[in-house]
Amino acid sequence: MKKVIICSLLGAALFSFPFVYSSASAITSTSQSAEKGYVSVSYTAEKEVSPDTVEVSIAVRTDDKKSMQTAIKENKEISDKVYEYLKGAINTANGDYLKTTNYSAAPSYVYNSGKRSLDKYEVSNNIIVHTKSLDKISEMIDKSLALGATTVNSLNFSLSEKDSECADLLTQATKQARKRADIVAAAAATTVSGIRNIDTSCSVNTSYPVPQFRNMLMAKSSGAMDSATSESAPIEAGVIKVYSSVNANFYLK
Repeated sequence: MKKVIICSLLGAALFSFPFVYSSASAITSTSQSAEKGYVSVSYTAEKEVSPDTVEVSIAVRTDDKKSMQTAIKENKEISDKVYEYLKGAINTANGDYLKTTNYSAAPSYVYNSGKRSLDKYEVSNNIIVHTKSLDKISEMIDKSLALGATTVNSLNFSLSEKDSECADLLTQATKQARKRADIVAAAAATTVSGIRNIDTSCSVNTSYPVPQFRNMLMAKSSGAMDSATSESAPIEAGVIKVYSSVNANFYLK
């Protein structure tokens, strides 16, 4: 586990430490007193976890030279078959779902010598598959392509329990930030007396071999893979890195 630590010390006294000091300004309360010095500490903790959710966009595209209705009808027939298959392949009890996005139907034109002429009618329908069955996603893609789907637009892995992972790492980062503050304070012959302020953040970053499976899927969708090499495209989920950062200022006395 990597750790990023940045410390600086502000106080009223001067020491021969490699930290930055400034004189404390006066504050007004029931009596005049000097502002407390403080130490600033930043700490980032990270953890690699396996994703448990995947979302893939599968597109059905059709066209016809003469009729928009023909292109629409063909698209519907293919989309219905793909949708019915995927509906039976996912587990809705586990939070899986399907949805349709970016449906379009429009004429396509070509230009020749500055003149526009109708080329064909195009219809596109995208089906989003959101599932926790990572072990079945390759099969779902293969079957969808076999049923007439034309393109795999995107495939993204994610973590459904991000909040839980963030909470664990933030707890760890906060404890380590306080520990570092105590170490710096002790070295400066003082002690931590309280919290001035704390800022936190948590983020995730996916890491998986996009080019590998994208090229394989595009080859399958274009029909470039023959029957001898028509095995399921290898899709590896990889890992997701969760980062939790704490930036804290602790009062010294």
